[in-house]
Amino acid sequence: MGLTAREIEKAGIPTLCMSSAWDITFSVRPPRAAFINFPLNHQTGKVNDPELQRRILHDAFQAFERLWAAGQMISLPYVWDPNDSTWEATDFGPDFEPFGVGKSAQDDFAERTLGRSKA
Repeated sequence: MGLTAREIEKAGIPTLCMSSAWDITFSVRPPRAAFINFPLNHQTGKVNDPELQRRILHDAFQAFERLWAAGQMISLPYVWDPNDSTWEATDFGPDFEPFGVGKSAQDDFAERTLGRSKA
């Protein structure tokens, strides 16, 4: 994300990276980033909540006005669910398998263990 954004910025086009992985974004240092503490792949809000999505995008776009040096990041103040933070307990570390292994809904089709992270 950061490498691509830097190349696009070299062409004179401003970029903004939306992130829900603060540590990775901090390490990569894209030219401009907005962090939101939401589950991965939900940087612009919850499904079927267009009002929240508009507010998040409006606040994220303010990064173009507020950030003046490359590599800066703003943190957006939104909370996924004030009564449930269990989604934060998921460890997306080296052994994480994004596709579950279980009983298939389709006859004569079995899922296989991916084992991407295993040597």
